[in-house]
Amino acid sequence: MSRREPLAPMITPDAASGAVRSPKTAELVARTLRRMVVEGQLKDGDYLPHEAELMAHFQVSRPTLREAVRVLESERLVEVRRGSRTGARVRVPGAEIVARPAGLLLALSGTTLADVLTARTAIEPPAAKLLAEDGTVEAHRELRELIDRVPQAWEAGTLAAATAHLHRRMVELSGNATLGMIAGMLHEIGERHTAAAILGVDNRTGLSEAEYAKMLKSYTKLADLVEARRGEAVEAHWRRHMEAAGAAMLRGHEKTRVRDIMD
Repeated sequence: MSRREPLAPMITPDAASGAVRSPKTAELVARTLRRMVVEGQLKDGDYLPHEAELMAHFQVSRPTLREAVRVLESERLVEVRRGSRTGARVRVPGAEIVARPAGLLLALSGTTLADVLTARTAIEPPAAKLLAEDGTVEAHRELRELIDRVPQAWEAGTLAAATAHLHRRMVELSGNATLGMIAGMLHEIGERHTAAAILGVDNRTGLSEAEYAKMLKSYTKLADLVEARRGEAVEAHWRRHMEAAGAAMLRGHEKTRVRDIMD
């Protein structure tokens, strides 16, 4: 086991939530362990202590402890391999934990792709500005490397996945965790639409050589402006890019809904 941090004391009912209903003991154990993950006392890849140690520490029964672990497992904070003797392992999730439920809610509400693209246009340009002004040299370098891989993706027929990842990662590299989570949430919808509704089966048939060259030139300008730390200029450039790309992507799909491209 890689965990060496001492276990935190169990959260008390009074400190748990202030709700009218008193939380169950299993919920209190789950909240305590969850807080340890959030505060970094338990890190990704750490194993929870053995059942006997946890039961003694929290003074709970085995069924109560297992119920608490099931709560964390349902939240995808721990991974439990049935039959394994190593116990539950911490798995810190990424934005994918909210992507699927969010996609389902958008589909159920009849959200259109136009609505999603409007949201992305509101999110990405300010993120590009943050990346330019506050991003690290390493973040700028990673953006350039992602753009340098676009020609290879074009030749391999994986352009949809590559561009969707580029857009998502650009926001994540901005350093704003909230914007990064939202971009990750919209990532799957954007990739599916690009691949299924716009680029066709082989990810290339809907994009001409001229359109591809224009897109790559715009990506390159993005990287140039970011590396020059020209925040206002990069925000304006990326807004124009998103508006033009959105108009092209929606041509013929003005009324397409999110549910039409989701499984």
